[in-house]
Amino acid sequence: MPSATDRIVYLNGEFLPESEAKLSIFDRGFLFGDGIYEVTSVIDGKLIDSDLHMARLERSAGEIDIPLPITTQQVVEAERRLIKENNLTEGLIYLQLTRGAEDRNFLFSDDLAPTLVMFPQVKKLIGSPQEAIGLSVKSVPDQRWARRDIKSVCLLPQVMAKRIAKAEGCDEAWMIEDGFVTEGASSTAYIISADKKLITRGNSNKTLPGCTRQAALQLIEEAGLTLEERPFTLQEALDAQEAVLTSAGNFVMPVTKIDGKPVGDGKPGPLVKRLRELYLENAMRTAI
Repeated sequence: MPSATDRIVYLNGEFLPESEAKLSIFDRGFLFGDGIYEVTSVIDGKLIDSDLHMARLERSAGEIDIPLPITTQQVVEAERRLIKENNLTEGLIYLQLTRGAEDRNFLFSDDLAPTLVMFPQVKKLIGSPQEAIGLSVKSVPDQRWARRDIKSVCLLPQVMAKRIAKAEGCDEAWMIEDGFVTEGASSTAYIISADKKLITRGNSNKTLPGCTRQAALQLIEEAGLTLEERPFTLQEALDAQEAVLTSAGNFVMPVTKIDGKPVGDGKPGPLVKRLRELYLENAMRTAI
């Protein structure tokens, strides 16, 4: 892939070197966080779980009433072109849709043209050291707004949570509200009980409906698991047989330590390993 200074990005219908891509200082994404985003993984130059990401993009845009300036099929075509022009084999395609740019005002014009940006990022997704040792998690208070089901660009609470986790030597933060784990700062949280139940919250306004979550849950029976959708406490997580998180950037990844304490024997467990294997096999079979 080209270096960061000459990679090709997408901006409002144009494919440009990133140095030539310019946004208005009056863009509402910058001034108000008035926008949404998607992140789609790329393996072997192919998009992973693309249909799920496009469905969530349409839903998030509809929830905040931003019209998509192009169809989701055209979005996918643009993402594929970015993969090709940047020689991206493994990594991510980031997409951001904002309401557009005009003089600062809480209210916006009815005919405002949206801003659509896409760019590639190189990231190692397969064969990372964390696969063998698992991830460490730090619990933090959940300080987010009430509509977490919308993939909003307003991510300051998650940024703060990630900084706290990093300062404690952890890979991710799990956010706590009313004594229960809601989700990770950029992931969905699960525990596995001794009777092989995969426990995670059901979709609601309290959590983001994860695309990797949706794909992985289709495979749990084959992994020898049953699903129980309910909130779980931090203590339940510490007492669990195994723990796991999912996200586009991690796929299915074991969590082996929470707040410095081991989960189970402190090593990736067999059920999470099997679920990851099944997810990756299915992801590559359905990649486009």
